[in-house]
Amino acid sequence: MNTDPEHPVVHGELAELRRRLDVAYARVEGGLALLSHRTEETDKEVDDLSTRVVALEHARWPLPAVAVITAVGALVVTVWQALGH
Repeated sequence: MNTDPEHPVVHGELAELRRRLDVAYARVEGGLALLSHRTEETDKEVDDLSTRVVALEHARWPLPAVAVITAVGALVVTVWQALGH
């Protein structure tokens, strides 16, 4: 059997490479988990904002209706003033 004096060094280097790969893999997995969580939170916020916008759109007065009410009010005031007040 041939004994290679560099053989223990190779095992040490392989162990170091394996450790580095494990650390890098853990970092990537952690980053992906964080991105996934942020994406879910962003989706929730977008859904909430969309719901609020729809509610505001349904609750607002259309501009033509406001114009008609203002015109009728002005007409009433004009007629009231013209009839002698």
